[in-house]
Amino acid sequence: MTVSVLDLGDDENRFSPEWLQRVHSFLDGVDGALVTTGGGKFYSNGLDLDWLTAHGDQAQQYVTDVQELFARVLTLPVPTVAAVNGHAFGAGAMLAMAHDFRVMRADRGYFCFPEADINIPFTPGMAALIQAKLTPAAAIASMTTGRRFGGAEALETGLVDEIAAETELVKVASERVRVLAGKDRGTLGAIKATMFAPAVTALRAPA
Repeated sequence: MTVSVLDLGDDENRFSPEWLQRVHSFLDGVDGALVTTGGGKFYSNGLDLDWLTAHGDQAQQYVTDVQELFARVLTLPVPTVAAVNGHAFGAGAMLAMAHDFRVMRADRGYFCFPEADINIPFTPGMAALIQAKLTPAAAIASMTTGRRFGGAEALETGLVDEIAAETELVKVASERVRVLAGKDRGTLGAIKATMFAPAVTALRAPA
């Protein structure tokens, strides 16, 4: 079965409105299974704070759009895996969390929810997304501390499912979902929608 690989970009891959639209457009054509990854030092640094500062009047709609992407990936009717090639911070780490699985580069890059240190509380939807994927202990360790987890620490804590060398990252991630590809989309989508119903409801709730 086909494994579609979405390259998020080779810069910080922040969530500009145009970037969000490009990702949605790619997801429209995904069949089989999905791998997302970045190029260079970053998987994604999350919210485009420069854009948000310049368009403060659109902040509410922007957060709604970001959370809609999380909800879509969370319930995508194909197996999904984030190949975390570098830094995944804030909403970038949340995007990785929305996937079924996460494979992280072993030797470089940090997985981090910095909200406690940058004084930006999680929205109910963002908190629900993260807590849907982590044990309570892992959620406390990552959400309340701002700690930066390297690959081995992220694996030990349960933030990621596997670590791999940079040169093998996409291959390892692809193999993880290739064996799962081909399941009925309607059934898989329904299972995910049921599993993650509280998180999806919170992500799609009116701001």
